[in-house]
Amino acid sequence: MMLKKGFVFAFLTGILFFITACGDEIQQSPVFYETENPTNLSDWNILHIQIQTLYLSDRVVPYDLNSPLFTDYAHKLRTVWLPEGTTASYRDKEALDFPVGTIISKTFYYPTPNGSPQGGATVVHSDDKTAQHLNPGLNLSAVRLMETRLLVHRKDGWVALPYVWTDDQSDAILKRTGDIKKLELIGRGEGRENFAYIIPNANQCAGCHATNATTRDIAPIGPKARHLNKDYPYADGVKNQLVAWQDMGILVDLPDEKWPQNVDWKASNASLNKRARSYLDINCSHCHNPVGAADTSGLLLEPSTPDGTNLGRCKIPIAAGTGTGNRIFDIVPGKPDASILTYRMHSTNPAVMMPELGRSLSHTEGVALISEWITAMNGTCE
Repeated sequence: MMLKKGFVFAFLTGILFFITACGDEIQQSPVFYETENPTNLSDWNILHIQIQTLYLSDRVVPYDLNSPLFTDYAHKLRTVWLPEGTTASYRDKEALDFPVGTIISKTFYYPTPNGSPQGGATVVHSDDKTAQHLNPGLNLSAVRLMETRLLVHRKDGWVALPYVWTDDQSDAILKRTGDIKKLELIGRGEGRENFAYIIPNANQCAGCHATNATTRDIAPIGPKARHLNKDYPYADGVKNQLVAWQDMGILVDLPDEKWPQNVDWKASNASLNKRARSYLDINCSHCHNPVGAADTSGLLLEPSTPDGTNLGRCKIPIAAGTGTGNRIFDIVPGKPDASILTYRMHSTNPAVMMPELGRSLSHTEGVALISEWITAMNGTCE
């Protein structure tokens, strides 16, 4: 008996999909929206889900930073996508100069305890960099996806869009007003800790990404040469990220001389000063720089800031208010407990804590690092 052509086509298409789904992941091409802000993250096609696995779409490049920003112990999957035929230009200190059409994404997630329900509130504190093991993809049964933030480079500048993942982890929904998720963290110390994971609204995104307080223009923070200058385990082998991007044809003007480089603040083979300065750079310097939102504070935390008053040593705060904790100086050499810097880093009081956004928990290990750095300083404040 002869089969109708439409039936045969549908049957063969189904077989092809089944074979592809059981083998390599289906490649999807990202979509750039010049004016529209889609409700669903999936409309951008930066990431796609297949058989409980999160994959990167066609020509989406994962990347990592030497020292990442602290966000309540969340893990982060960072990606960048450039329209075909376009390139980013190298810049020594600022973020790379990305072309219009670039989409940068950052997906926040936590490992989950074995056997925990999908979308459950209990998450695990772990130092395992799951995002670096994307071959073949990120196993969604082992993680709780929280949010994906997009930075989209349009003709009029960068736009920040926060997407919140649904409990079933099937998609993320645009929530310009932000959101709050109640979570329980296990694995930090001996106990369990309840906290509110805060997803910033679109205006709060600008609070960090508007790195110039005068222009208020939004810009990327992470993809700077000093943060990207490190090896990354790509599917075809380990390679320096800057070199890899050049080889991929998405980065031009990479100079031959040595590029700037921060360190992993946890690296035991790096100096204490380098580790502390790298930590303060990624967590604080997007505001604490000569043109940033905290430019009037006089506290400058970029890597180029020389050791002295601008770095906080024996510096009286200009406008800290109750944030001083009755301490006199930002940094008192040899005395972290007397320093405003560590007091504000340790606090979880919204009126006191620094950074002001992006955390509900104190970063115990980060505070310990900066305390050790201050303890090693010589000198006194008079």
